[in-house]
Amino acid sequence: MSYTRTCISGLFLLFLTLTCEAYSGFIGVKDTHFELNGSPFLFNGFNSYWLMHVAAEPTERYKVTEVLKDASAAGLSVCRTWAFSDGGDRALRISPGVYDERVFQGLDFVISEAKKYGVRLILSFVNQWNDFGGKAQYVQWARNAGAYISNDDDFYTHPLLKKYYKNHIEKVITRLNSITRVAYKDDPTIMAWELMNEPRDQADYSGKTVNVSSNSSSSF
Repeated sequence: MSYTRTCISGLFLLFLTLTCEAYSGFIGVKDTHFELNGSPFLFNGFNSYWLMHVAAEPTERYKVTEVLKDASAAGLSVCRTWAFSDGGDRALRISPGVYDERVFQGLDFVISEAKKYGVRLILSFVNQWNDFGGKAQYVQWARNAGAYISNDDDFYTHPLLKKYYKNHIEKVITRLNSITRVAYKDDPTIMAWELMNEPRDQADYSGKTVNVSSNSSSSF
């Protein structure tokens, strides 16, 4: 039997086809609820988008520890945070295919500390907005490579932009944590993957374009 690791995108639950043999500790999905070791998994959660950004600087990692420790003490057991930073200050991905190991080690630390304090993580792959790069950075990279991109919403349909995105997903989920020595995809600390923070397409308010893109990415 295998559980499908869950992706959360906006208000929709999507399922990323990253199956792992079920073993103690992984969150699964049964019908309309989350499940842990055969029992419903209920939780209180919080957002701390900045954890990796701060942890990239070793002298500031105590801030991450304090937040996760305090959250655990307050009964908060799930945290949503970024697994992206595209271009700019403390970028995880400097350019397509080029990553800053120092920042990745910051994310390694976030995951290891979350495990220590019993906090599950939802890791987001990209931003709708320009903060920490977002779709706009993908578009700029593609234009720099000579591709014709009409606007940022081509992110959902243009082959090169989709390639950049899927390459990033693969890079993150196959990452071997430098502290725990466990690949991200095999770490039950990571409860879910969020395909995008607050996705939307300004030219298609029906949501169809975003849904088609999400379904393609979630089956990757």
